Amino acid sequence: MRTAARMNRMKLGRMLILSVIAALLLVAPACVTGPSSGFLFSKTKFAGEINPSNEVSASVSAEGCQHQILGLVAIGEAGAGQIARDNDIRRIATVDHSSLNVLIMLYRNYCTIVTGEK
Repeated sequence: MRTAARMNRMKLGRMLILSVIAALLLVAPACVTGPSSGFLFSKTKFAGEINPSNEVSASVSAEGCQHQILGLVAIGEAGAGQIARDNDIRRIATVDHSSLNVLIMLYRNYCTIVTGEK
């Protein structure tokens, strides 16, 4: 009888683990940044903001990225203001974005591309 109870607990534990994994696989794609995403791989570029005055030329471009590994570690700077400041862009013309995802959570990056004038 003890063996049957132990087997039932092991089955319950396995089912719980599989349920958690299945839930993560269903929810994780919703967390992917960008207009579209693939389960195995995606690489996208998408529009951000445009200077409404249209008086600023896009003569200089700079990029800043955030990188994430296994959903555990994230590093980087992707703020448009900081990118402009670090690259001496005085007037911003456009702010665009790109993202790269490999196996949803294995590796992800999110980049901000700033164009403008020095």
